[in-house]
Amino acid sequence: MRAVESAMDGNMRVREDIWKRTAALRIHGGRIDIAAALYPFAPRPWVDLSTGINPICWPVPQISSSLYQRLPLAADMARMNAAAAEAYGLPANAAIMPVPGSEIAIRLLPLVAHARRVGILGPTYGSHATAWRDAGAEVHELDALPELRRHDLETLVVVNPNNPDGRTIARDELTGFAQAWTMTGRRLIVDEAFADVRPEVSLLALPRLPAGTVVLRSLGKFFGLAGLRVGFVIATEPDAAIWRALLGDWPVSGPAYEIATSALRDTVWIAATRTRLATDRKRLDGLLARAGLKSIGGTDLFGLFEAHERIDLLDHCARVGILVRGFAAAPKRYRLGLPADESAWQRLEAVCATLK
Repeated sequence: MRAVESAMDGNMRVREDIWKRTAALRIHGGRIDIAAALYPFAPRPWVDLSTGINPICWPVPQISSSLYQRLPLAADMARMNAAAAEAYGLPANAAIMPVPGSEIAIRLLPLVAHARRVGILGPTYGSHATAWRDAGAEVHELDALPELRRHDLETLVVVNPNNPDGRTIARDELTGFAQAWTMTGRRLIVDEAFADVRPEVSLLALPRLPAGTVVLRSLGKFFGLAGLRVGFVIATEPDAAIWRALLGDWPVSGPAYEIATSALRDTVWIAATRTRLATDRKRLDGLLARAGLKSIGGTDLFGLFEAHERIDLLDHCARVGILVRGFAAAPKRYRLGLPADESAWQRLEAVCATLK
């Protein structure tokens, strides 16, 4: 009996040591440099499955060197905004403002809304709560849309589709809620970073955006261009004027304007990519199901899975050079993105075979 207890204590200490060493890998995805430092003997190159970024990006062409030499022109911004409005939709009463990545928009939101009590439909992307708390707001995590009679919340944040579980709220439902919620002067923030794979849920197809509603979009996820740092804020006046003042005259670089405009206008690539992502997501679900993991959500860019308690999937995969996303608040849950090519798929299949 003592031997069994001693073994159990030893296993617990090992797991605690792993958690301490890999804590940084359970906060954000994409930290390949940290993973490589923690696991120096893991095979190279690393396969990064820790983000929801499309692993096969839009094919960026060569662009004129002049775009790196001159300041961006107002016409450059206008072309990109028009391309975004055509790709996403744009309500007649709303304006679209480019930002250097939607993460910046999340951090700036408290400067526009000035809310003291904020509700966040969770669990979701952690930067939303961090931004509001850093601004001194009281943050409440909700598991459902709040009752309209609840007046203590001044702003509500909804990620739709949600990260990491892929939860979606149908457009009609969210529209009805938004109209009633904002009617009393409250604000609604809708983060649509993953809506490219579920365009039918986007509020940007509405003829008019409810006043006080702000929609965020990201070019990084679906187009696989996270390093380009391009996102969009869509809002009605007077919020739009506040955003323009905060962002200044050159919120995005000249090369970024050029690349983003071309990507947003590539309707053939967009349609083909939606089909490919849906196929790959089914392959991912099937592979992990056969390995004994339970699918509990996701989008066509990632899946959320639950593993057995006896294994730390993040550590198990990292030892063979595959980075997955763990969660400090949910030890058995892991988010996996899509492998980029057949070689990456085979490496994932090999590690899954060791889980059975």
